Order: sequence, then C-alpha cells, then structure tokens
Amino acid sequence: MEMLKKKIIQEGIVLSDSVLKVDSFLNHQIDPELMLEIGKEFSNRFAGKGITKILTVESSGIAPAVMTGLHMNIPVIFARKRKSMTLINDLLTANVISFTKNETNEISVANKYISQNDTVLIIDDFLANGQAALGLIEIVNQAKASIAGVGIVIEKAFQDGGKLLRNQGMVVESLASITSLEEGKVSFETVKAPEVMK
Repeated sequence: MEMLKKKIIQEGIVLSDSVLKVDSFLNHQIDPELMLEIGKEFSNRFAGKGITKILTVESSGIAPAVMTGLHMNIPVIFARKRKSMTLINDLLTANVISFTKNETNEISVANKYISQNDTVLIIDDFLANGQAALGLIEIVNQAKASIAGVGIVIEKAFQDGGKLLRNQGMVVESLASITSLEEGKVSFETVKAPEVMK
C-alpha cells in the first residue's frame, strides 16, 4: 500500500535494527485519513469471506480495526489488556508477550461477543514475533468461531511472526512488509511481477 509506505518513509523513525517508531500516525497520534484508506484496503483484501466480526487488541490495533469495520459494516471487538469492574465474568483469555514492552499481558474478551457462528477477521498494527496475533487466534478458537485471516498494517518480515502464522495455515495480509531496518534505513519487500507465459 503506497500511501502507508510513503508515510513510513516520511515519518517513521528507526530506533534499532528491530524497532520502528510510527507514533506520529499509527500508535500514539493517529492519521484518520490514512486509517480510512487502511480500512478500505483490508475490506477489499478480505471481501467475500463472510466475515461477521473484527477482533483486535488494545490499543494500537483499534484505529485500523474500526476503519475496517466501518467499510465492512460489521462490529469490532478489542481484547482488553487490563481487567475492569465491568469485565470480570465469562471471559475468553490468552497470555500475550509484548516484544517492544518486554512484558506479558493477559488479554480478555467477553464471551458473549464471539460465538461459534462468527467468522472473525483479526487485525493488528504490527506483526513481529506473532504473539499478539497468536493470543487473538487462541481467543477465537476458545469461542469455536472461524478465522477468515489476519490483517496486519506493518509486518516486520525479518522476524518470525509471519512465518509462524502462515505455517499454521493462516491467511496473512500485510499492507507494508519490511525486510530490514539495518543502518537506520527501512527496506520494503518488493512484489515480484508474475511471469508471462510464452
């Protein structure tokens, strides 16, 4: 997605060979116009899959998930990282290790919001080691619902998450796939043109 790639080049800050800071438009300050286009792109990529719910995790996955839900006209659920007085009973839960925060969180969704009749699209901002996506997949599996696929805004293709999910048979659609952050430079995966039959 060229609009997203341009934004990453213009505003993304490479903090190390493994960390890209995009808090000016994605996970602190949010660019609504970009999010609307991201939602449209996910909606197009997962069209015709019978999706009834979108699932993400707080907080950075919420904006792209909501915009996708807007385009698809379906509800969006976000897994909570913290317990609250109103979210205590009949929960679907999973443990998620955060790569950037170096901590483990128990994420929770109220059981009533996902049923075995649902087809769920999982959306998140980053795919690095795949832990957040795996936690969300576990929650959907606990509900005995179907998974249509995983939509990722930015995939760090040099880490194992994408491979891990695809090896499990998951359909993973990443809008920007980064192959390297070495020497402070963002390198994107290039899409090979299909070979022409002779």
